[in-house]
Order: sequence, then C-alpha cells, then structure tokens
Amino acid sequence: MDVKKFGNSPIGHLVPISGTDGRFGTPYQDSAYVAHPLAAEPQLEPATWRMVNSANRALARLDQASLTILVPSLFRRSTLRREAQSTSALEGIFAPFEQVLAAEVADNQLSKELLEVMNYVEAADAAFQFVGERGAITVGLVESVHSILVRGTDSETRDAGRIRSTLVAIGSPTGAVTDARFVPMPSGIELNIAVQDLVRWIGSSSTDREPLVAAAMTHYQFETLHPFNDGNGRIGRLLIVLQFMVDGLLHEPLLSVSPWFEARRTQYQDELAAVSATGKWDSWIQFFAAGIESSADDIARRIDRLLSVQQRYVQIVQDASGRGVIRDIVDVLIGDPFVSVPKLAKRFDRTSSAVTSVVTKLVELNILSGPFGTYNRQYMARDVWIALTAPVGAVPSAQARLHFEGRE
Repeated sequence: MDVKKFGNSPIGHLVPISGTDGRFGTPYQDSAYVAHPLAAEPQLEPATWRMVNSANRALARLDQASLTILVPSLFRRSTLRREAQSTSALEGIFAPFEQVLAAEVADNQLSKELLEVMNYVEAADAAFQFVGERGAITVGLVESVHSILVRGTDSETRDAGRIRSTLVAIGSPTGAVTDARFVPMPSGIELNIAVQDLVRWIGSSSTDREPLVAAAMTHYQFETLHPFNDGNGRIGRLLIVLQFMVDGLLHEPLLSVSPWFEARRTQYQDELAAVSATGKWDSWIQFFAAGIESSADDIARRIDRLLSVQQRYVQIVQDASGRGVIRDIVDVLIGDPFVSVPKLAKRFDRTSSAVTSVVTKLVELNILSGPFGTYNRQYMARDVWIALTAPVGAVPSAQARLHFEGRE
C-alpha cells in the first residue's frame, strides 16, 4: 500500500502488518489503514450543500412518486433486479439484465454469476423487510445480508455471515498483499468494535446531522473498514437505501444507485481513497450527491413510464372485453416483464390450458411477445422491458407510444 499517500491521514492511521501470504507462501511486511470512528458532520463548502439540497429534492420527488403506486412491491421487484445486476457488475460479477429479469422463469440452471445476482435480490428483500418492520439497522442484519449474498458461491467460507477473520488486500494486480492498492483494517476485536461503532453511529438520532451527508459518510466508512471477505461493495451500496429508509427520506426502497456508480467506477474508487488520504469530505460528498440525484430522477422517470404502460395495457384489455385472470396478469407485468405459463398458472391458481389461452390473447394484443427460451415457454412484455433497460436519460416519456403503435 502507498504509505506516502495514506500515512498522514487526519481521519485514520497506518498500522504495520506482517505474515505469510497464503496465496504465494511468501513472507510480507506492509501497512494497513485503520479508519477512525465517524464523528460529527464535517464543515462543508457552500457548493457541497447546494448539491446535497438538490439531491434531497430529487429523493423527495421519488418518494412522492412512490406514494402514488397502488402496489409498490411490483415496482420494487423490477428496480431491485436492475440494482442487483449493476451492483454485482461493479464487483466483476456480470449477468445480462435480460437473464436477471427472466431468472424465475428460466428453463436452465442458473449460472454462477446469475446465482450471485439473485442472491443479492433475496438479501436485499430480507433487509428491506427488516428495516421496514424494525426501523433500524443492526450488525446482525448486515451479517445476515452477507450470509445470503455468498450462499452457494465460492465466497461461502467459514466467515460467511461473520465479520472477516483474515486480512484482505484490495486492488492487487498479482493478488499479493504487498501489491495491493489498499489494505483495510486487520481482522480481530478492533474490527468488530469498529463495525459496531459504525452501526451505532448510523442509528444515532443527532439533529445536527444531515441524512444524505450521513449516508455518504457511512458508505465511505463501511467500504474503508471492508468488514467481510467478499460482498462489501454490494452491501455498502445497499446500506445507502436502508439508511435513507431509516432516516425517513424514502418510504419505499425503489432507489437504484449502482448503475450511476458503475458508469463512473474509477472515479468512485478514487473519491473514496481520497477521503482516506486527505480527510477532506467535500469532493466525495459532491460526487455522492450527484449520483443520488441522478439515480432518483432516473427511477422517478421509469416509474412514470411504467405506470403509463400499465394503464395502457389495461385499456387495451378492456377494449378487447378482457376480464378475470387476463387483468391479473396485466397488473403484474410491471414487476415481472418475463412470464411463463407454468409460473402464471401457479401464481394465479389456474389450469395451464386456461392460462395458455390468456397468454395467447395477450400476444395477439401485442402486450406480450414470444414465446422464447429453450422450450418456448417464456413471454416478454416488451414495453416494460424497454422502460427498465433504457440507458439513463433515454427512458421513454410517459406519453410515448407503445412499441407496436403507429405501425402500418
């Protein structure tokens, strides 16, 4: 690790480390960075506060949009899968978004990468439920999230669901400790105490602490402590949304932050490292606030488009005199744009033949496309797919035509 870069940090200190590198069997001597516990909110520049305030307005718009949704859990399913795919990609675990959305109706066994992405979906769902019921973040919750996240993967070691018991090295091109870009706090009782301190800090009800600034500080501290052997980035970004829920900025966890950070991966890493090196918070908090604002505005736009698509699907079905299960299926497409007859039959307690006739009708109405997949059992709501997968800034407006409209 670069001792010159981190040796004079005002918010942390270096400690000597030594041992035998398990990967190479060679002895090493180096340094690790120990972050000091978070304290009071730092003095920030006026420009930083302007960006924080702007991000807060974007969060308020998103929160207001979420309150207009009759069944928020449907939107959560699709936005959570988008976050799962992107937050995993930031850690080098890539599964195409189409596969993530279609995972529950997939004909084949999930790939190793897709399994990890879907583990994130399960872990985040459990965390959202916990915070929604308890209104708090605990060490036990964070450890439980890690346990689910690594389940069935190469990272499911004896430390699964526990604060790590070994040293980790970040950004080492060779894997050697001495080549690492950053070595976080060594394992042991001090690391366990540091994680407990951070969770207590998150839960402290200080009226002098601005929630978005606190979330930025929490994210920095969690990533710097790096308390688990794997999954720290994904858990750290999940904590952003959980902390917004605890602090009342979001009633529904519809925010997806990782696509923005993924597009700026290098700057994201550099900004975090710069806080450790200099103790200066403004640049990181400005970067964080810009990401939150862009992400919140993007999700609000997707919600508007998805609500519009759903309303127009309903109108198309009504015009075709559709009733009963066909309406039920249309209502859930915004959360599950990929469906199959067997899954729909089970979900709505209908026979396969009854659902098949309904799905055939939805294909005729251009609401569904298909069949696709190895066994021709998958169908897709194309307009929902377009709204979910469009790049930031390219989401169709609520007034835009459906994909099949305007054709000769």
